[in-house]
Amino acid sequence: MTDSIPDDATEGTRWLGAEQQRAWRAYMIGTILLTDRLDAELRQEFGIGLNEYEVLVRLSEREDRQLRMSALADAMRFSRSRVTHTIKRMEAAGLVSRGDATGDGRGVTAKLTDHGLQVLVRAAPRHVDGVRAHLVDLVDQDDFAAMGRVMDTVVDRLAAAHPEADLRTHGS
Repeated sequence: MTDSIPDDATEGTRWLGAEQQRAWRAYMIGTILLTDRLDAELRQEFGIGLNEYEVLVRLSEREDRQLRMSALADAMRFSRSRVTHTIKRMEAAGLVSRGDATGDGRGVTAKLTDHGLQVLVRAAPRHVDGVRAHLVDLVDQDDFAAMGRVMDTVVDRLAAAHPEADLRTHGS
């Protein structure tokens, strides 16, 4: 540790070993670089970012192409205000529309428009190409499968606190 932190403040801490620290930092930097690259590619070619792409995917996976905004926020781990701002931008671009939730009239839904679906259909192959080029095809398939198992374990543990969110549904 450092001289600026008293020893008794860190007593009992299970510090990461050198290899664990290297792997953790590689994960952190790699995740940032990967998401930044995928986001930039979508923005440059289709005018949408990775978050907007994920909204389009989530809505497209629904039979009626719509989802309550609160459920969308939970599934994407967005705050309600963040999903509202994202949907507002997407609505202005004609990608989604908002409406009252059927049944109780209290909720608001986001619905994928035909234009939004067309953008998704065009963007999806490019996005998948990026995921392959920047991650999947760079590593041995056994290592990729191991990463999937690790992240499944993390999601299972951390998502237990949010059973209402459908965190496993994604479209990459």
